[in-house]
Amino acid sequence: MISAQAWADTRRLWDYHQMGHTLRPCSVAIGLGSHDLGVADTAVDLYKRGMAPLLVFTGATSPTTRERMPRGEAVHYRERALELGVPASAVLVEPRARNTGENIRFSRELLEEAGVDVSSVLLISKPYEERRAYATARKLWPAVEIVSASSPMTLEEYVDSIGDGRLVIDMLVGALQRLLLYPAQGFMINQPVPDDVLEAYDRLRHEGFTSRLLVTDQPSA
Repeated sequence: MISAQAWADTRRLWDYHQMGHTLRPCSVAIGLGSHDLGVADTAVDLYKRGMAPLLVFTGATSPTTRERMPRGEAVHYRERALELGVPASAVLVEPRARNTGENIRFSRELLEEAGVDVSSVLLISKPYEERRAYATARKLWPAVEIVSASSPMTLEEYVDSIGDGRLVIDMLVGALQRLLLYPAQGFMINQPVPDDVLEAYDRLRHEGFTSRLLVTDQPSA
């Protein structure tokens, strides 16, 4: 059983991970590959709403997507977009990236090679990855404006879509750990983390929600 306190702490992390950006039209939308086809669905919705004239899907495979998306995350995202009515001419695929940093770097290179003038990016990720994606993009592509977006879901809706509450909490805890550790490693810009979020993170770790944590001797805060 997951305690009421653990769910309350999870909600603090969920709310923090989301940037709350106001959506606006951008030069391009980039969908970050993952196990979640909802990223592709959100990208298509935003494209149809006129928020971006071009979609880039980026991602190879990972242990969690190899069976579900054998042709690669970006390829499966593109196939989904075409099924939903996006013309092939409006979709670019970056099939090599295996982490968020590569998602950004390789997508930037692809757009430069295609001669696309980019001043702003609508960056689409899983709901709990908005802040990590934003912080990474600001570090690796500082010249463009980044607008973070994800599927408009509540925590409860996301847990229902995954079907495993403990796994979702593990993922939120792992995402926050990376926000704490990666700036010092040069992978992303620093993001201030409120004390109540750090306290919630520590309680969840101590309760054993640790399957997505990196092995490190560094303190959590």
